[in-house]
Amino acid sequence: MTLTPRLLGLAFAAADALIEVDQQGVVRFALGSGAVAGQQTAAWVGHPFSERLSINSAAALQALLDGLNPGQRSPATEVLVDCGDGRMRRATLRAFALPDIAPARSCALSYEGEPFAVGVEPVQIGAAPPDAEGFLNHARASLSGGDAGALQRLALAFIDVNGLQGVDATTLERVHNRIGATLSAASHDGASAGRLTPDRYALIRKADDQRDLADEMRMAGQAEGLVLSAVASQASLGEDAASALRAMRFAIEGCLKEGGLEQPELSFADSLQRTLKDADRFRSIVRDREFALYYQPIVDLKTRAVHHFEALARFGKGSGPAAAIRMAEELALIDGFDLVVAEKAVRRLREPGGGLLKIAVNVSGASLASDAYVAALMKMTASAPEDRRRLMVEVTETAALADLAAADRRLGALRKAGIKVCIDDFGAGSASFDYLRGLSVDAVKIDGGLVRDIDIDARTRTLVAHLVELCGSLELETIAEMIETDQVADALRDLGVTHGQGWLFGRAEAEPRTVLNAPAIRGRRQGVVEGWS
Repeated sequence: MTLTPRLLGLAFAAADALIEVDQQGVVRFALGSGAVAGQQTAAWVGHPFSERLSINSAAALQALLDGLNPGQRSPATEVLVDCGDGRMRRATLRAFALPDIAPARSCALSYEGEPFAVGVEPVQIGAAPPDAEGFLNHARASLSGGDAGALQRLALAFIDVNGLQGVDATTLERVHNRIGATLSAASHDGASAGRLTPDRYALIRKADDQRDLADEMRMAGQAEGLVLSAVASQASLGEDAASALRAMRFAIEGCLKEGGLEQPELSFADSLQRTLKDADRFRSIVRDREFALYYQPIVDLKTRAVHHFEALARFGKGSGPAAAIRMAEELALIDGFDLVVAEKAVRRLREPGGGLLKIAVNVSGASLASDAYVAALMKMTASAPEDRRRLMVEVTETAALADLAAADRRLGALRKAGIKVCIDDFGAGSASFDYLRGLSVDAVKIDGGLVRDIDIDARTRTLVAHLVELCGSLELETIAEMIETDQVADALRDLGVTHGQGWLFGRAEAEPRTVLNAPAIRGRRQGVVEGWS
């Protein structure tokens, strides 16, 4: 068979190699370049074409040829061509059934990327690695039920890949899929790997696995014609699967806030190690009661007299607990903390001079997921049940209640015993009205973000006015927080808000102070503490 120079030029404009195979798949004619420089396809003549392909590619070729009809062109098929030196090269194969040479078939090969080591497994386009949520879900299924010894032999590895910027979409998809398949193969169960961000991956692997993940990322890029570099780090998972999974989620979500690293200098592995260390420290703090309660006054807005105090936890040098509380909720450590806070508050009620005190304590929605908190609080106050009438529980929305009906039943038991219940930070989260509808409570604390500009913002005033009207129709007291000026306090009072809290009246202090600064007191003698209404 001969080809004119013009036809040959056209053929090679569309492909790197032209191959004709007979009915048995043996190469009858070949022209063009092999998979590597210096390799000629002429040497393939007389040998099965499948010998030049990977096992999976050979099967794909046979299926493609068997399905061709005369005059039909096959779709493009991705194959791997053997370079003959322990490497493979990716190529696109197309076939055509020319009736004049039937039953032979004409094939065209177009090479892509650079040759790569056989150890880097090929992947098909579309086999995308799971995202962070998918990775964590698989990890949960994979690790559940594992014994402590097996977990101690596992580690969570993180890989940051550099060199993916500016890559075209098709190549980028392939390299991500290749990286995902490479890391899955390196994971402890062959599937525990995921893509957390556009250039960050994670996998659960055996802690003693010595494979160089950074180098495997380099080879994965080389297979696609890219120059990649990577940094890999890992942290041990410990003995408890549930704690490890929660710590993984907390560390990963913390690192991924707003689409990027919250602290760029902190690697994922460092974040996980820090989370595990912080969790252990938090457990010790709760166990040893190594935190203090500070007390912020809540006043009657009409009289400016102290009504009760909110107990606020402080960890070392008076620092606020927000970050620690969020971590405790995420790692399922909050129930023990909530109980110790209540224990400290009850103890303060019983100290000399505490006979007039009334204290509100916070409880996370997570602590109301079982009967344990209510049962412990009832036991804690059983010896002096009159103390219950001086307690209020503020339900926070930081950890949403999964079962409102069950939570309402538990809170109902507290109210029946005389303990008041308040919805905290109303308006700050999406579940506020669900709480108001589903929970039987005594008061609503309006989030400070809603009241801060009430003296100058008409829309805010209208919103709060309707909220106060709604609470009034439900016979609920209202407490506004973060009040810092007389103007805001007066505006809230005029709208019917019953109680207020904020720096205008006093900051949280180590000892509850019932006598406020003189400018904050109007129309009532200092030192009077009103009862629950």
